[in-house]
Amino acid sequence: MSLHFAEKEFDSAWRELDDPQLGEGWELLTENMGVKIYRLFDKVTGLYEYKILGVLSDCPVELCADVYMDLVYRKQWDSYVKELHEKDFEDHKVIYWEVKYPALMSNRDYVYIRERKDVRVEGRTLYVVLARSSPNTPLAEKSGIIRVKDYKQSIAMETDGAGGTKVFMNYFDNPGGMIPNWLINWAAKTGVPTFLTNMQKACANYGDRKK
Repeated sequence: MSLHFAEKEFDSAWRELDDPQLGEGWELLTENMGVKIYRLFDKVTGLYEYKILGVLSDCPVELCADVYMDLVYRKQWDSYVKELHEKDFEDHKVIYWEVKYPALMSNRDYVYIRERKDVRVEGRTLYVVLARSSPNTPLAEKSGIIRVKDYKQSIAMETDGAGGTKVFMNYFDNPGGMIPNWLINWAAKTGVPTFLTNMQKACANYGDRKK
């Protein structure tokens, strides 16, 4: 039984691997290194929600899911991580994540809940990870760092049948403060494919880490 997320949330995430929901308003932003990135304008916030589809070749899906969940390892391969760890509260765990921003800009930090579910349906095995901000968790904000209070992410993974992983990701956050458009565009067009490429390399090196 899920602690934080409804079963239908896991269900809708993996179904988009087969049939991405890209209805009215969704537009293809970029296609780079085999990764397609779509975006949808949110009139309330003036920001975009993103959906990403791609394949991580030479990264078996079980390994890919384990690498994605390993917070300690991520600090080694993701250069934008300043701080990342799990914290225990009375009835649940949360993740604290501080992200490095360019010079002259304030770093952002996140407090969020995350859950993984391995789904088996009609002979398929799909790995789903859901995450969302937990703004009511009593974790003090730090001076000089902007707390991101509106964040959600879902990721679904399945074998591509050739030793790699087919990935679908849905992502939104409101970073707050004044962020120039060039940085937002760079993060979407370049940052996401770079993250996936780095994750692919991390998969290749994970066996050495576990020894």
